[in-house]
Amino acid sequence: MSTAVDTELSLADVARLEDVVDRAALAEVCRSFFELFSLPVRVFSRDGTLLSDVHEEQAICRYVNGFAPGRAACSALVGEVRALDPEGGPVEHPCFTGACYRVVPIHYQGRRLGRFVVGPYMPAERREVPRSLLVLDDRIDPRAARDALGEMPRVRQETIERITEHLRRVLDLILFSGHRAYLTSQMHVASVRESYRELTEKTQRLQEAYDRLKELDRLKSNFLATVSHELRTPLTSIIGYSDMLASGIAGELNGEQQEFVETIRSKGDHLLALITSLLDLNKLEQGNLPLRREPVAPSALIDDLAKTVLPQAQKKGVKVEVDVQGARDPMPLDPVRIKQVLFNLAENAIKFTPKGGSVRFGVRATEMVDGADDEGALGLVLMAAPRRAVEFWISDSGIGIPSSEHQKIFDAFYQVDGSSTREHGGTGLGLSIVKRLVDAHGGRVWVESKPGEGATFRVAIPEPDELA
Repeated sequence: MSTAVDTELSLADVARLEDVVDRAALAEVCRSFFELFSLPVRVFSRDGTLLSDVHEEQAICRYVNGFAPGRAACSALVGEVRALDPEGGPVEHPCFTGACYRVVPIHYQGRRLGRFVVGPYMPAERREVPRSLLVLDDRIDPRAARDALGEMPRVRQETIERITEHLRRVLDLILFSGHRAYLTSQMHVASVRESYRELTEKTQRLQEAYDRLKELDRLKSNFLATVSHELRTPLTSIIGYSDMLASGIAGELNGEQQEFVETIRSKGDHLLALITSLLDLNKLEQGNLPLRREPVAPSALIDDLAKTVLPQAQKKGVKVEVDVQGARDPMPLDPVRIKQVLFNLAENAIKFTPKGGSVRFGVRATEMVDGADDEGALGLVLMAAPRRAVEFWISDSGIGIPSSEHQKIFDAFYQVDGSSTREHGGTGLGLSIVKRLVDAHGGRVWVESKPGEGATFRVAIPEPDELA
């Protein structure tokens, strides 16, 4: 905690009595005191705020207030008593009725926090009606005044001193208890403030870090887009000239030259695919890749996929199987983007399947429930309306994927084998693009796999809400 807070709490500097005293407890003590001794008690803070007042109107007060001069004198006397703020010790203030008030300062740890007033009470030695009362008004009856004064509690000097000292000590205990609770609450408040300050600073640092990362991400996206565009232009020319060389426009090529040109074109196509993936990823991140839906039969997409990848699979010695379970009714899909999703998954399946293995492409009509979990997302969930959907799957008999990697593989540039000597090449963009394209369709993609048992990627695409 900060030094300023420690200093503030260690001073025990209580500025106001009402900050530390429990008013309910104070009122209860004053009432008990009144019931025990029949002496009125009023407690004031240092600035004159009345914190507790337990009294019953005396008979002499009712009698005197029946006369205008008496009311004025009473008001003046109350003001004088209330204004008394003794510094050293208790003081006594006489009343024109012959009664008396005892004003006792309230100190705590050397500080004067307020005062309490006991009275009015009648000193035991007083027997006669004072002249100061009789001269207030000619209509005051000495006998009536004497009778009223007789009802006022009489207290000897030494007794009032013991009583007020007892009350002062009780108030000290209340102050001690209240001060301890006050310091505890203040320390708690200070601790909360310090925690809030630290949390605010951490939040600010996180916000600054987030803003920097966001700016870096924007610069990265702009850089990728700019570089990709700049690379694609000369690369297109390289591929075009290699095609012309391969076709013999510049003259016949011998076998070795033809092989070199084919290598140039193959590597150029691979690099162009990488650049296109970077551009697609950048557009997906910025939300600039709109979908163009049109009615298309999902089964036709699988048939077309099998025909497209068959030469690549045969070249590697991988068998291709197709499993179409219905799904022949058209659905509003973006055929270009769905083909891109399926081709990326199929290309990965062939790449990670050894020679002699097999890959299997399938599709089926199903239903999809919003809010269901990714894995096993299809099926009926109570209290949720299912939507018509289509599920594609691509299975292989390859090396498989550990369960700990199932979510990570959809991150951009992530590779299960990230070493520089990994057996299978790739940039780690394919599955990230797949995930974003499927998300754009409102669908889900997940993988079911264990090491050494192959992998099955499933893509579920629901019918759009406006068409459902």
